[in-house]
Amino acid sequence: MSAPQSQYSAKRTRVLPSKNFVIWDTREMLLVAIPAVFILGLALWFLLKLVHPGPPQTITIATGGTSGAYYRFGKQYADVLARSGVTLRVGSTSGSIENLRLLADPASGVQIALIQGGIAQSGRSQDIVSLGRAFVEPLWVFYRDSATIDMLHLLKGRRIGIGPEGSGTRHLAMALLKSNEVDESNATLSPLTGNAAADALKEGRLDAVFLAMAPESPVVQSLVREPSVKLMSFAQAEAYTRHMPYLKAVTLPRGAFDLVRNVPDRDVSLVAPVAAVVTRKDLHPALAGLMIEAMREVHGKGSLLHRFAEFPQPVDPEMELGPDVERYYKAGPSFLKRFLPFWLATYIERMIVLAVPVAGLLIPMIKVVPLIYRWRVKRRLLYWYSRLKVLEGQLASAPTMMSLAAPRAEIEQIDQAVSLIPVPLGFSEEYYNLRSAIDLVRQRVLAQIGRIHPNLT
Repeated sequence: MSAPQSQYSAKRTRVLPSKNFVIWDTREMLLVAIPAVFILGLALWFLLKLVHPGPPQTITIATGGTSGAYYRFGKQYADVLARSGVTLRVGSTSGSIENLRLLADPASGVQIALIQGGIAQSGRSQDIVSLGRAFVEPLWVFYRDSATIDMLHLLKGRRIGIGPEGSGTRHLAMALLKSNEVDESNATLSPLTGNAAADALKEGRLDAVFLAMAPESPVVQSLVREPSVKLMSFAQAEAYTRHMPYLKAVTLPRGAFDLVRNVPDRDVSLVAPVAAVVTRKDLHPALAGLMIEAMREVHGKGSLLHRFAEFPQPVDPEMELGPDVERYYKAGPSFLKRFLPFWLATYIERMIVLAVPVAGLLIPMIKVVPLIYRWRVKRRLLYWYSRLKVLEGQLASAPTMMSLAAPRAEIEQIDQAVSLIPVPLGFSEEYYNLRSAIDLVRQRVLAQIGRIHPNLT
């Protein structure tokens, strides 16, 4: 071999002969570590695609008119979420039907909505789920008549205010009237609602009005104290709940509005749709849990029509419950969310979700990477063992001095190349075993030469 050293040894030569022992081989370490880091990074990227991103800092809820209970509840939810660093924008709308339409449209920017029980079928979407029923929203039927009216079919031929098109009140009133065979053909149905309907009733321009409002509403407070107006007590309240599962029969106790003046002067049976908080299915789970906590704080205190801690409830006869809603009602917030700020607890929980599969990949990688590193370093030494093996084969068939010249030059080149390759300290034994093998083969070459030309040795 005429070259000063082999191509392989040339590639490996990087240090002086006296410094060929290193703590580790940087080149080999990088060749092993870079693919491992790439695989780990690829796994992290894939997992991040699967794991929910962090919750947004701002979301929007559709409620109702600014003078109604829905809007007021939305503001109270916003106050609760603000304590966790989440901004809840409260949007006013014409009512529940518009709320459903906005929620079903991803471009609207609405992620949460309050809706009246009974209207979900009018705008049902696979992208909408429920966080549960939040509060009862009684239906008030006020009327002007000297006789007592306790059944809706007695309103035939009357002028009735049922609210504007698109409102939840109108939708419910139409359903109730239709079940009692009252419609536009035998009654005059007016779109008036709120204060306008109350004024028309007091002035005699309407004979009855349907209002779906909280008992604390100024309109309701005004009408229950109006001498010329009566509040209808539903004689068939329980029957309505059987026909319409989204309704609940509730009793307004005698004296509930005023104990001194005894308003009302008797127990009044009412039917009440149970309002729900609904969301888009893609709402971040952490925000869904935060909304349930807000519902508990706002509606769990009780009211004139429901007891303490009766609402919210993890049931919905009209819509599918959101993921983990029932579990959240039973277990409440996670351990971390009970003791840490919302954003920090959410971040840690996401990291834990990532850590489990990453650890499952990292642990075997920690074991495999050193093995690969050792294999690569040993392969370098084994290369020279293979060269020695070939050389030994040449010695067996080298009877002449001329044929021994090449093996003699080869062994010297191998010795020089091995003395220059960097070897980690952990492989000192393997390295010196290789040097011993080189010396052994050298002795065999010299012995062959000595047998042919004794004077040369």
